[in-house]
Amino acid sequence: MRRQKDDDIIVLSVGDHDFHTPAETVEACVAAVREGRHHYTHLAGIPRLRAAMAHLSTRCSGVETPVEQVIAAPGGQAALYAAVQATLDPGSHAIVVAPYYATYPGTFRAAGAEFTVVEARAADGFQPDAAAIEAALRPNTRAILINTPNNPTGAVYTRAALEGIADLCRRHDLWLLSDEVYWTLGASEHLSPRALPGMAERTIVINSMSKSHGMTGWRIGWLTAPEQLVTLLTGFNLVSTYGLPDFISHAAAEAMENDYGVAEIAARYAGRRDIFLDAISGANRIQVRGSEGGMYIMLDISAIEPDDEAFAWALLDAEKISVMPGSSFGEAAAGHIRISLCKPEPVLQEAATRLLRFASDYARKAA
Repeated sequence: MRRQKDDDIIVLSVGDHDFHTPAETVEACVAAVREGRHHYTHLAGIPRLRAAMAHLSTRCSGVETPVEQVIAAPGGQAALYAAVQATLDPGSHAIVVAPYYATYPGTFRAAGAEFTVVEARAADGFQPDAAAIEAALRPNTRAILINTPNNPTGAVYTRAALEGIADLCRRHDLWLLSDEVYWTLGASEHLSPRALPGMAERTIVINSMSKSHGMTGWRIGWLTAPEQLVTLLTGFNLVSTYGLPDFISHAAAEAMENDYGVAEIAARYAGRRDIFLDAISGANRIQVRGSEGGMYIMLDISAIEPDDEAFAWALLDAEKISVMPGSSFGEAAAGHIRISLCKPEPVLQEAATRLLRFASDYARKAA
């Protein structure tokens, strides 16, 4: 509503690209429509799409992935929902590492499962703590859900952190649900926990073309999982998705086969991250937490205002910048604000100028 009334608001609260899907992908879709790709498709995804997904899963995880270990879904959220339905029964229990993407709690509730949120501490750069996760395990715990690179923090989980979680999964016979939809947008080489010893058979990787290929509205995601689970989920697709649109499937396969937009999108967000971080470097009483990858920067503003929601509303009123309060994503991110990098570089530079001005004025008035 505020945005409709005032075009000067800089919206840094939304995680959708400010650019269109690469033209090559769009043209591939148009061609598929004209070729008559209008019919029902295979429940697990058309063979060409699954082959492309298997190839990309091999690159993502470093583990050779046959087509029998991938299954297509209409977007990353649908893939996550399918993974939760496949691994958890009503009354069973899961661990969710926070800060977390906003849909996680509702996804577990939809399966009738209980869950415990284990907070990754801001002081640790939002890296998960295996000891804290283990302390939250119950006899009926069946799965742990993580997200790296992370939304909202931008944290890229370290090898040590992932090895600690993998050890828990092996010792307690747990599934690891690994949301890796931002895997191409990290500041360093991506490490999937699926590649760790003994983890390929107990890891389900949630992936999507939304961020990597600039295809948020196309709704193309997939799961990488052991073959027997993919077989189970093919039956799940029978009563849920009944397959994906044929023409979109062919366009998505071509985009995967040719990496349309992948390098350019990754470079764009890396450049935006550097520009924004440089612009706020040295800011008094503002600290950067996480923020190594993904499409977001997490700023600790607790030294200025512990109430992140109050800070966010005041920033909107004073400087016409909308951000997400960190507490929206879990208690660990309280006292933070999330900055979306889904704006052109000049807009991000202007936003940084306004934010620094506001923070200085806010701190002075509070003193």
